[in-house]
Amino acid sequence: MPTPFTFVRLQYRSGNWDTDQRMPSNLLHSLVEYTTVPVVEQEKVISLESTELFRYPFCYLSGHKLVQFNAKEKANFIKYVQNGGFVFVDDCNHDIDGLFARSFEEQMRVCFGPKALRKIPNNHALYKAFFKFEEGPPTTSFELNGWGDDLVHDYLKAYEVNGRIGVLYSNKDYGCEWDYDFRNKRWLAEDNTKFGVNILMYALTS
Repeated sequence: MPTPFTFVRLQYRSGNWDTDQRMPSNLLHSLVEYTTVPVVEQEKVISLESTELFRYPFCYLSGHKLVQFNAKEKANFIKYVQNGGFVFVDDCNHDIDGLFARSFEEQMRVCFGPKALRKIPNNHALYKAFFKFEEGPPTTSFELNGWGDDLVHDYLKAYEVNGRIGVLYSNKDYGCEWDYDFRNKRWLAEDNTKFGVNILMYALTS
């Protein structure tokens, strides 16, 4: 029997890591609804300083304040990504030049070099990992409402290791977009968590 998927949220010492608290259970519900992947029903919070994170293939990191890894967090982040782990990083400010964006992108430069994060094309395997998104990353209501930097970000960025995404980085605020009780999905014309399913399936199968 396959090992059940665990949604791991990374806790880091700087900033605020415990955002969009209903989002994980919402995505886990979608994973059960659309796929045959067995899941652990509750998210698991793991400190980025802990070697326990190496037991899991997927981690989520978010916030809207400063991100500044200490030495142990930096070492674990680099090792996790370089050894095949997948980290989905989402900016709760949904803007390009906010504090979270500036500080996290600086951490990526420190960890992986000045050109670590690159735009991924809209025909990337991520966009057909389960559902098909022909036009790339779906727009969030926060972008359409003009919050953040008033931009609709038409691409995501990633750091790739051996042709596979190790860090997926979003300024689109998917975390807040999906931060609602999964029972409320029935009121949506289209389930907006489907792209979250793609992210999880890409992490698990690529």
